[in-house]
Amino acid sequence: MKVTSKFRRVESSSERGVTMVLVAVAMVAIIAMAAMSIDLVTLYLAREEAQRAADASALAAARLISVSGVTSAGSGFWSSMCGGLTGWATQAALAVSFQNTVGGQQTNATVTYSDGTTSGATDCSTLGPAFAVNPMVTVQIRPVSIPSFFSRMWGTTSSSVSATATAEVFNPSDSANNGVSFNGFVTPVQPKCVKPWIVPNLDPGTGFQLVITTNGQIRHPGVSTDYTGSSGIVGERLYLVADCAAGGSNCSLTGVDNPPVANSSKVGTALSGPRLDYVPGSVIGPVAAVPSCASAGTNYEKAVAGCDQTTAYQCGLQAAVSGNPNMVDLNENPSGATGDTAMGLACSLTNSATIPLDGQDALISTAYPFVAIAGDANPLNISGSPVVNSNSIMTLPIYDQTAGNLNATGTTNVTVVGFLQVFVNDVAADGSVQVTVLNVAACGSNGSTNTPLTTNSPVPVRLITPPQ
Repeated sequence: MKVTSKFRRVESSSERGVTMVLVAVAMVAIIAMAAMSIDLVTLYLAREEAQRAADASALAAARLISVSGVTSAGSGFWSSMCGGLTGWATQAALAVSFQNTVGGQQTNATVTYSDGTTSGATDCSTLGPAFAVNPMVTVQIRPVSIPSFFSRMWGTTSSSVSATATAEVFNPSDSANNGVSFNGFVTPVQPKCVKPWIVPNLDPGTGFQLVITTNGQIRHPGVSTDYTGSSGIVGERLYLVADCAAGGSNCSLTGVDNPPVANSSKVGTALSGPRLDYVPGSVIGPVAAVPSCASAGTNYEKAVAGCDQTTAYQCGLQAAVSGNPNMVDLNENPSGATGDTAMGLACSLTNSATIPLDGQDALISTAYPFVAIAGDANPLNISGSPVVNSNSIMTLPIYDQTAGNLNATGTTNVTVVGFLQVFVNDVAADGSVQVTVLNVAACGSNGSTNTPLTTNSPVPVRLITPPQ
């Protein structure tokens, strides 16, 4: 019995030693897995930071291309915006990438452009005409070395991460003729926050159409730095005037006088520059982001001052077949220094419903690219600094004044054939609005075939490569 007990004690002691070895081996494995997990999470977070940097950089460049009028400017002006390292869009992408760190380190980026057929061009001016319809910018964040922490025990001191993003700018003008279409048809745009000034398809400075309705082309592309519009529609300075009798009770689509004729009953006939008559849009409401100085006004005034996301102006859609037709309200007379247009604009641009305007943003358009400068009333409180987003940049529907129910009164429908993007410079003493043309987006003859792209701009921007 004593011998048996001795053997049992020896056996028990031996088992306890094996358990300690197993625990030690397990601890090493657990620590190794924890170490690997920490390094993998670090790499994952760095990868996400790199992708965000690429996305933000590509969108910054695309946004600058959109508001610069490149898609309406003609290829002779592309180089200033995206012609190599000195181009404004390239510089914007590089600046944004530099501001975004990856793993605590500054990033280096490569910026290239594509027209959908040719890619990898650092100078967009070498690309074909499709670039004017669908400019694409790609930003690649070059590999960034991320140090390892616990993985060094296996000899891995660092790993690298990189990311790529592509953003596109889309102007439906002439897209069917440049290979940028879906099923052979134009994809129309339906911008939100459109101002209810519905203008005819006519350039009062040159007498040309703004857009060619048969093929969707911009009639007079190019840039004018002398305000006249003689070298191109972008940069042309003109006055928007309500097509209403001064002091009258309503407006009229009958005999729209563009170019204007001598008529003392019309507001703005004594203006020194070209005049583009507009008719008030029918605002469905409600209107969002309305400053307090316009909160008690009509839906029309609120739409001028704020953001009308409800009223849909659908590009290229015949009003007769639309479930939400494009309407004008001829019962509204917004003209005059105290009219709804002037009061809404003053409230939007200076947060004070008074004329003349004081403190609004300004546009330097004597050289291309144009530069918007923040005024004293800019809500960002950055007076004197260049800005890309400004309340002074507005979108207007263009209607076909040669067809439709133009002898009507009251509320009637029209067909929208494009959109005009303008920068509001000032409001004249008679309530006329002085603007500079920034961009044109045409619908095309078959613009209503496809589902419209709902956007915040007539020349929208979006990412087209998902995060990797």
